[in-house]
Amino acid sequence: MRIAAILSAASIAFLAWFASARAGDAATVNVLGFTPDGSVFAFEEYGVQDGSGFPYANRFYIQTSTVEFVAGTPIRVLLEREAASAEAARAEAKTRGEMFFKDAALNPNRGNLVAFNAVTEYTADPYRIAANPRPVFAPVDAPLEFRLEEFDMLPSDLCKGIGDVKGFRLVRIDSAPGGQTRLLHEDKDIPSSRGCPEGYRLSGIQTFYPDAGDPVYAVLIAIRRYGFEGPDFRWIALTGQL
Repeated sequence: MRIAAILSAASIAFLAWFASARAGDAATVNVLGFTPDGSVFAFEEYGVQDGSGFPYANRFYIQTSTVEFVAGTPIRVLLEREAASAEAARAEAKTRGEMFFKDAALNPNRGNLVAFNAVTEYTADPYRIAANPRPVFAPVDAPLEFRLEEFDMLPSDLCKGIGDVKGFRLVRIDSAPGGQTRLLHEDKDIPSSRGCPEGYRLSGIQTFYPDAGDPVYAVLIAIRRYGFEGPDFRWIALTGQL
């Protein structure tokens, strides 16, 4: 009986280790905010790489009108030592990012996270997200709605032999009478920074109404990509005016 109990405990421990050893990593996303006029949206992602165990932190500064990165960004930090922490990587990324925009200028202008579907969510629709664009009740604004569609793309040399590689298109739905559905983005190729994406998920909408200027939004999209030990999740954002 004692031997059986020891073997059972060892089996459970091995299965727990095996499950954790095969887990990919899902980056934590954190909205840093907008510039006071809404012209730039900033967010960070951070975590610990599967496989290497190295902590990383990336910061993105996006011009809301053009959906282009601010020159000199994004900021990407990878600390190639297992003893380092994700917080250390975040601190280094913050130091480098604040050469462009101070967090103290962004944080008061986070706006509102009006919709969010975590990558762990089973019941949410990964291809549709809709929300009241600000917490005013009864709503005084038209709903803000987006739809995402995946499609097959030819893999780059980096991704050949790994599996199917996906691109995506994003549309904005105007539900007002006579409203037009607008194509906001459609992949023509896959940036190397995405790695080898096997899918995407509409994950959040952040809105901001500046004191002066047009209100703006950022759509957060989770990229599910092939990782070393399992699927990894990373983040991108597409921006525009409300």
